[in-house]
Amino acid sequence: MYGSLDISVGGMVAQRMRMDVISANLANRDTVLDANGDPNPFRRKLAVLRQGDPMGTTPDARELGVHMADLQEDDAPFRKVYDPNSPYARPEGDPDHGYVYYPNVDPVLEQFNAVEAVRAYEANATAAE
Repeated sequence: MYGSLDISVGGMVAQRMRMDVISANLANRDTVLDANGDPNPFRRKLAVLRQGDPMGTTPDARELGVHMADLQEDDAPFRKVYDPNSPYARPEGDPDHGYVYYPNVDPVLEQFNAVEAVRAYEANATAAE
C-alpha cells in the first residue's frame, strides 16, 4: 500500500538529495581545474525531480510521490574574470585571451534553492507527523 506516509518520506528523500546537489555546487563554486589538473571549470549541477516512484509495485504507487529523476549540468555560460597573470588564464590566440573561466555557480541562487529545499523537507516532515 502506498499511503501518505510513503509520499511524505519520498518527498523528504528527494529534497535531501537536492540539498546534496546544492551543497556540491557551493563547495565547487571556485573550482577551475578538473581532476587531471587541467583548466576546466566546474559546471553547476541541477537536481531534476519528477512525479511518482518508478520503483512502485502498483500503478497507483508509480503515480504518487516524487523522486529525483536525473542530475543535469547547467549549460549557463561560465563567469569570466580578466586576470592575464593567472596560470589558468586563456592562452594567447584564444578569443578570450587573459580571461579565467570560473564555474557558473551563483551563491545567492544556491542559497535561495537551499532555503526552498529545506522548507519543502520540513513540509513533508510535518505531513508525515
